[in-house]
Amino acid sequence: MAIDRTPVLKRCRQLGIDPVVLGYTTKESKRQPARRRKESEYGMQLREKQKAKFIYGVLEKQFRRYYKHALAKEGVTGENLMAILESRLDNVVFRLGFARTRKEARQTVTHGHITVNGKRVDIPSYRVRPGDLVAVAPKAKDLLVIKSALVSNERVSVPAWLEVDIEKLQGSVLSLPTRDQIDLDINEQLIVELYSK
Repeated sequence: MAIDRTPVLKRCRQLGIDPVVLGYTTKESKRQPARRRKESEYGMQLREKQKAKFIYGVLEKQFRRYYKHALAKEGVTGENLMAILESRLDNVVFRLGFARTRKEARQTVTHGHITVNGKRVDIPSYRVRPGDLVAVAPKAKDLLVIKSALVSNERVSVPAWLEVDIEKLQGSVLSLPTRDQIDLDINEQLIVELYSK
């Protein structure tokens, strides 16, 4: 699998993302890079796509597949795409507070520390459905990584489409997220326009 080794904060500056969105506590510096010329329409569309890919940790081939799936579903394509990205297991683990960052959530899933409906799942791109129960595996409940994530995420609010039980280290998916429940500064309509060319 391809790995992007660009430093996270540098990439955040390039795309205009606040690192807090990814789970990092370091605030972005106030100084923005000076733009020499007006950004083209294509440039804005491409930046929005890169922003979404970077936040969710998805590569181009998989992102395009998500777009085709969102296009085939009923409803607004951009909102469908955001709901698909948000319902990935690694994102749900991050949103529930079982990991400090999205990358840490991905690694936690890959190492087999997460179960869905009682079965161990080690695929970060696994898509959860309404009614699924996402929990920390019994053997992983004492891991320092998960305990420290719970301590650092105490003040982070869980989205309305999820419900978490910190005592049992589990959370349930109440419904798929709607666009207004996703708190990311992404203009998904520009991504749809880019792919529909």
